[in-house]
Amino acid sequence: MNTKTSILIKMDKKVKVAAQKAAKEVGIPLSTILGAYLRQFAREQRVEFGPEKMAKKMERELASIERDLKTGKNISPGFSSAKDAIAWLRSQ
Repeated sequence: MNTKTSILIKMDKKVKVAAQKAAKEVGIPLSTILGAYLRQFAREQRVEFGPEKMAKKMERELASIERDLKTGKNISPGFSSAKDAIAWLRSQ
């Protein structure tokens, strides 16, 4: 018994072409890849996206944070109590 069905989706043509090319390069039909993703989504009920290029603003912010970490700037020490944290804040 054949229980297969079709799904029609709209997407950017560039995305479709890139996905078809990637699927061909790994030797798996795109329909098989999409079917696997849909089965995983149905089973786990979650969506996971891979890394994409960060926005320039986010890259600058992370670079600033990394500089602060390296120089010890804008970094507070660990505290064992709220009283110690408040005392440290007042001393700054």
